[in-house]
This record gives sequence, structure tokens and C-alpha cells, in this order.
Amino acid sequence: MHVKAGQYGARPMEVRSRRAEQSDATRAALLKVARKLFAERGYAAVGTEEIVQRAKVTRGALYHHFRDKKDLFRAVHEQLEAEMVGRIADQLAEGNPSDQLELLRMGASTFLDHTTGPLARITLVDAPSVLGWAEWREIDEKHGMGLVMAALQGGMDAGVLREQPVKPLAHLLLAAIGEAGMLIANADDPKAMRDEVEPALLALLDGLRV
Repeated sequence: MHVKAGQYGARPMEVRSRRAEQSDATRAALLKVARKLFAERGYAAVGTEEIVQRAKVTRGALYHHFRDKKDLFRAVHEQLEAEMVGRIADQLAEGNPSDQLELLRMGASTFLDHTTGPLARITLVDAPSVLGWAEWREIDEKHGMGLVMAALQGGMDAGVLREQPVKPLAHLLLAAIGEAGMLIANADDPKAMRDEVEPALLALLDGLRV
């Protein structure tokens, strides 16, 4: 008797689809748990055994998705960077496109909002030491460079900002914004430090105006 594919039980494509969904769910669970623990206690104080137990997955599942704890931390950090840049991009899209400098100021302030929250421990306190300065800067540029370059170019095209090479200026601005964030996140009193740092950062941006 000839049996058609999928006549009995799930079809191969359906099985693969379910497996992919389960794999995605496992990875998402690991990221969610690791993100919470890293934010609460810091990278060094969190072990992989606790992560897999709280995520309710096997140790093998962790190492299927990530090489080690550092690789998991890197994924959490990148996830946070992407989310933050997405929020800033959404805010800029809702702003007044006729004043690109004001949009830059808004974006910088939104980033500083993040520096006094619990997730700053991951992105600004632990990430530079866990990943190394070079990789931390590379990830920062990967997610933020395009946004900063677009805002700068838009400002120059609108005649709001002085004409100059965009890419090196974007690198310098990202470095300044990142340094401001690190000063705040590593301070004993982050909110007080923000009150000191934010006006200086915004004054730096104001200096770009024509």
C-alpha cells in the first residue's frame, strides 16, 4: 500500500517548524533570565547553572545556543543595544524634522535616561570589561553609528549644522555619548552625575550649530 507523505503523523516541514519554534523559545528564555540576573547582580555573580535552572532548560540547550556564559552575555548586551537604538529612532521619527540638532539632543537625553536604570549595569558597567573595550565599542558603533550619521547628515542638508565630514564626527559623538553614559552608570549617585554630565554633553551638540 502506498502511503502519502504526511498521511500519518506530522509532515517533515511541520516537524521542522515546531523544532524551530521550540529552539527560538529556548533561546528567548535564556536571554530573558540572563538579562534579569546580570542586571540584578552583575556578570561575575551569576552562574550558568542558575541561568538554566531558572529558564527551565537543560545545560545542553544553553551550549547549543551559546558557546559559554560570555557569549550569552554578549547576546544580552546586543539585544539591549538594539532595543535602545530602536527607541531612540522611534522618538526621532516622531520629532520635528526641521530641527535636526534638537533631534540629536533628544536622542542623547533618551540614551542618558537608560544610564540611570538597572540595565545600565549590563551595557555600561560590565560590558566594557567582560567583552573588552574594542568589542564593546564595535557593538556600540554597529547599532548606533547609522542613526547618528543620518541625524548629522540631515542637519547639514537642512543647513542647521556646519558642513564637515560626517563619519569621523559621528565616531567622536558616539564616543562622547558613551563616555557620558559610563560616567553616570559608574557613579555612586547616577542621578546626581547625570545632572552634571547632561548639560555638558548637550552644549557639545549645540556647538555644531551653524
